[in-house]
Amino acid sequence: MKELLEQIKQAARGAGRMILSASNIREATVQKGNNSNLVTAYDKKVQAFLEETLHEVLPEARFMGEENHEDTFLKEYGKGYLFVIDPIDGTSNFIFGYRRSVTSIALMLDGKPVLGVIYNPYDDIMYAAVAGEGAWINEERMTSSGQPLSRSLVIFGTSPYYKKEDIRRAFDIAYAYMPHCVDIRRSGSAAWDLCQVASGVAGIFFEPVLQLWDYAAGALIVEEAGGTVTTLSGEKLSYTGASSVIAASQGASKDAYLPGSI
Repeated sequence: MKELLEQIKQAARGAGRMILSASNIREATVQKGNNSNLVTAYDKKVQAFLEETLHEVLPEARFMGEENHEDTFLKEYGKGYLFVIDPIDGTSNFIFGYRRSVTSIALMLDGKPVLGVIYNPYDDIMYAAVAGEGAWINEERMTSSGQPLSRSLVIFGTSPYYKKEDIRRAFDIAYAYMPHCVDIRRSGSAAWDLCQVASGVAGIFFEPVLQLWDYAAGALIVEEAGGTVTTLSGEKLSYTGASSVIAASQGASKDAYLPGSI
């Protein structure tokens, strides 16, 4: 697994080089349904690169990626190896030069993530995890914060192309957290935000709706860093498609941190 992890990390670095070399991004941008759901030519190029590269690493694996337009988790995905890829998580950030976009790669085996890699090329930060073996930031072992919710940041996400009720719910929950934490943040990249919980920067991250490619790698990284990841109602993630997600650090998870408890 360690050798396989290194090969996946190298693929992520290759994707990162493509992101950093991008130019005329706005001209290469189209809408996917509405003016908030955007995709660039680079999203597709990076995904094609990752599929080709990772196929050489693990030929027997299937692929599920954001730019394949596969919102449905097929029955066959629950057997054997499956790469779940978000080539550029934080596409709007990428388009507008906000410099908070990452490449997310999860390797699942029989329906559960066993490897997770999330790479931020702007700061050259690599987050990684192996199921049962821990999590790392670059080459250093990583653990989530032991601070309680009252001494932690809360990060949340809300994709603007989701239903209005999901967007409203996200802001309502964030408003409810405000008196119980240090402050609230929103970055625009769920994969990055999950890594902030794993690395000790934040105590909580939540979002009412995420696709599998948004959270598969990040959820494993949080759990291997000692944190907790469930749905907003506290149920285990099924890893079979879209889901609400809340991640809590070691410290915050000792509190009554779920939205219905605060």
